[in-house]
Amino acid sequence: MPIKRIPKSETTEPLTAEMEPMNPGEGGGGTCIVKEDTAGKTELKKELGLLEGVAVIIGIIIGSGIFISPKGVLREAGSVGMSLVVWVLCGLLSMIGALCYAELGCAIPESGGDYAYIKKAFGGLPAFLFLWAANVIFVPTTNAIMGLTFANYVIQPFFPGCDMPDAAIRLIAAIAICFLTFLNSWDMKVTTKLQNFFMVTKVASILLVIMIGMVHICKGNMENFDNAFQGTSTDPGQIAVSFYSGIFSYAGWNYLNFMTEELKNPFVNLPRAIFISLPLVTTVYVLANVAYLAILTPIEMEASDAIAVTVADQMLGYNWSWIMPLLVALSALGGLSVHIMTSSRLCFVGARQGHFPKSLSLINQQCNTPMPALVFLGVLSLCYLCTSNVYQLIEYASFVESLFILISICGLLYMRYKYPHMERPIKVHTIIPVIFLFICGFLVFLPLYVRPLEVGMGIAIVVSGIPVYFIFIYMEKPKYIKKYLDSFTTGSQKLFDGVLDEKYE
Repeated sequence: MPIKRIPKSETTEPLTAEMEPMNPGEGGGGTCIVKEDTAGKTELKKELGLLEGVAVIIGIIIGSGIFISPKGVLREAGSVGMSLVVWVLCGLLSMIGALCYAELGCAIPESGGDYAYIKKAFGGLPAFLFLWAANVIFVPTTNAIMGLTFANYVIQPFFPGCDMPDAAIRLIAAIAICFLTFLNSWDMKVTTKLQNFFMVTKVASILLVIMIGMVHICKGNMENFDNAFQGTSTDPGQIAVSFYSGIFSYAGWNYLNFMTEELKNPFVNLPRAIFISLPLVTTVYVLANVAYLAILTPIEMEASDAIAVTVADQMLGYNWSWIMPLLVALSALGGLSVHIMTSSRLCFVGARQGHFPKSLSLINQQCNTPMPALVFLGVLSLCYLCTSNVYQLIEYASFVESLFILISICGLLYMRYKYPHMERPIKVHTIIPVIFLFICGFLVFLPLYVRPLEVGMGIAIVVSGIPVYFIFIYMEKPKYIKKYLDSFTTGSQKLFDGVLDEKYE
């Protein structure tokens, strides 16, 4: 790919100077302008400390899932008692996985998370398939789910006791995605400070639910827990599907690994942020579900599209029930913001490695943010708003994400064999990734006969990336495709005032 070196003041001028070729076969293609070293370097800055790292993890995990997933868990588990068991086991599974990812993140301190680990362990094709699946399925799908959750909680107070307009919900979700994409593109410092505020609102909304539930229980209202395991599903596949909704609520425990290059002292702050966040989230999630189940019957939970609001309506009355949808909406908005921020780095790193067009590896030289990657994922997220059925979206996203987490843990074990002398500041006992591997394998493959359509579609989308890889990355691209990519990259650079990360020129 040709690179043109010009001073920052000339980046908007036509490309007329002589080009300097890079190594062929890197994929992507395009003409990128790299500014010379002026006042400061154009690269992703280390803006995240320990508090910001904790805010990122909590900000992603406590987003929308805890306010919509309890309904899905209860429906598939079949009983109150089994649904609580599923929530506890999902938390333990996340903590075991987080331990494994702490080792991976410290051994391979690169942004991109699973993409970087799979590429190191198994090479380009599996890494590209993860990148392909992430950007086609679970990243934009999760953004859409969070946007729809925000919209549901914002609009529900205006439609008490009746169906909410589907078009309005999707429009509000689209506005939220567009606004937060702009904010993340504009200023990382503002975004990270906003995450600290959102973290407070998230914890406040969960604590309010817990307090309401505990007061209700202390008054002796325990009838919903009588015969707690009556009706429990006996189908292992059905139980595995119930884990998908729970796992979706815990999703994000590995997303700080996507931003390792922007984390201050990552060898210390990455594991600390994980160890602080996961036990806290597991505790509040289980308590929140106890509160839900103490107040609402299983039938009431399954009938509600906004469980926390239903709880507030019953327990706080008309004058104060508005507090809950406000807090939950802010919580979902914060989860959406931090998910947009972290997932864009995955797209950015993949493009930097030549697995996506080079135009997506550009950094805006005024804001030092991966603006093209942010806009690209924002557009894909809007496409998934064609449906407002969040439970169907959850099943698509959770299966594919669990599949690649399974591959990453396989990579951890394989790299211990292949690279025994690799520096590992943190090394967990071998039994931990082995246990996680078996549990994750159970969750990935057992639902094949329970949800064959959803699982089959997920596998089909992943496999569809294989011909894309060989045609556009592995094989030499035809001249007309190279010319098109050159033009597209140049246009993206001018549109977004973008340059390459100076460390990867």
